[in-house]
Amino acid sequence: MPLTPGLLYLAASVACSVSVAVMLKLARRWQVDVRQAIAMNYAVAALLCWAVLRPDPARLLAPQTPWFVLAALGVLLPSVFLAMAAALRHAGIVRSDAAQRLSLFIPLLAAFLLFGEPVSGRKLAAILLAFCALFCLLRQPQRAPGAAAPADGRAMWLWPLAVWVGYGVIDILFKQVARTGTAFAGGLLLAFLMAGALMLAYLLWRRVRWQARHVAAGVALGLANFGNILTYVRAHQSLPEHPALVFASMNMGVITLGTLVGALAFREPLTRLNILGIALALSAIVLMTPW
Repeated sequence: MPLTPGLLYLAASVACSVSVAVMLKLARRWQVDVRQAIAMNYAVAALLCWAVLRPDPARLLAPQTPWFVLAALGVLLPSVFLAMAAALRHAGIVRSDAAQRLSLFIPLLAAFLLFGEPVSGRKLAAILLAFCALFCLLRQPQRAPGAAAPADGRAMWLWPLAVWVGYGVIDILFKQVARTGTAFAGGLLLAFLMAGALMLAYLLWRRVRWQARHVAAGVALGLANFGNILTYVRAHQSLPEHPALVFASMNMGVITLGTLVGALAFREPLTRLNILGIALALSAIVLMTPW
């Protein structure tokens, strides 16, 4: 079976994921209101989800639809998006993207602790490596004696930690949606609609003045965000016999490309401990992958 189409989808998914991070990173420099951009992003993503994935309207209102879980997603999705924007501003692309990808170990931990999945030595070692990686990535460099603490010192580790926890919980909630039998496209559409409605209500309550450049940024953000989801799904569909390849390539690709973009394009400083954390994160993903 030729791997070329699947690998192209994977490359597109990695590029879209890092593009979202770059746009959020540049928002402050371009004087873009992230709140308006995120709200518009969900409107675009919902429209594309409806047009491309074609969810069945009859199944959207089925009795088994997990409205409580979807409502939780509606709150968490925009909240974590805002946390990601703050993490990118204070901690940079390298740490933020790595923290987001390491969040995949939270559902694994939940499977052991909450859902009774058997613990294996390999998975336990992967979780341990992931926690070590997170520690190395969030560890602040030691200050010289007498040097003042940086103004955003706490934010440099607090926001990436929020991203890690937030995306991990979102992953658990999406898995719960799948367990109820809700179709992926329908669940995704409802989550996007609820997240967009919440952001819109917040902006109306704050009486935010809408501006074209913020809306345009949101359109670009929505295209990249949905593009990431769509190409990742298409990669799995194109490589049905290689789920491990898709899983590992996506997560390792985002961490690697995010590191290159952050270090080369944005000159983000990395300590030796941070570099060790990136290496440990990649090792944890390889160890967790069911080859």
